[in-house]
Amino acid sequence: MIGLFDSGLGGLTVLARIREQMPAADLVFFADQAHVPYGDRTHGELLQLLRANLDRFEQYGVDAIVMACNTSCAIAERYGWPASRVPILDLIESAAMAVERGGFARVGVVATAATVGAGSYGRTLRARVGGIDVVEVPAPALVPLVEAGALLGDEPRAAVEEVCAHLPLDLDAVVYGCTHYPMLDSHFRAVLGNDVALVDPALMQAQRAELLLGTRAQGAGRTEYVTSGDEVAFRASLARVGILVPASR
Repeated sequence: MIGLFDSGLGGLTVLARIREQMPAADLVFFADQAHVPYGDRTHGELLQLLRANLDRFEQYGVDAIVMACNTSCAIAERYGWPASRVPILDLIESAAMAVERGGFARVGVVATAATVGAGSYGRTLRARVGGIDVVEVPAPALVPLVEAGALLGDEPRAAVEEVCAHLPLDLDAVVYGCTHYPMLDSHFRAVLGNDVALVDPALMQAQRAELLLGTRAQGAGRTEYVTSGDEVAFRASLARVGILVPASR
């Protein structure tokens, strides 16, 4: 079984890639919606939440934890990962591997304020790709839009335009440094045009998970969805993206 967690719905973008790559794997997805958004929290709070989420998955007995939250990864990169009895796949490292594979030299990263403040993307990318130029831009308005289901129309387009206005014009690629942001991909593409590559680290994360676990991930292809927030609202949010989950008994 593979455990994935995020502050909210963004981690579903990673889960979808995992499911494509590993259709028989059993997955458990935890949305910590009682504490969303993570990007506005202090580093101390985020460390406590990270430890609690890792402990939760150890109780589930998972074989690996595939991170689906960039903010948690950024805090762990800066302060150190808590001890874990199972392997943890770092999403920011997957992003760096994807950038290296793409051969990009000038990269923008859009992420939460906490992720940008930790500086983890810049350090990780520069450590893996020599001479790379990295610009990190916070995008705090985007997570609340995704959580509210505001994926289409003028409001998300205007929010993405505001974020992209702070990016240099001569970028090779923009990395989604938050798993919520690929849900706004059509807006980023419309604003940035076709000459800028959009990098979703979830694809590399899924490929790494398959390499790590191999046949150990074979199961019945089940997915369990858990939230720390309101279960009825969570099921409704999942239904909006085509995931139907029966009510808990």
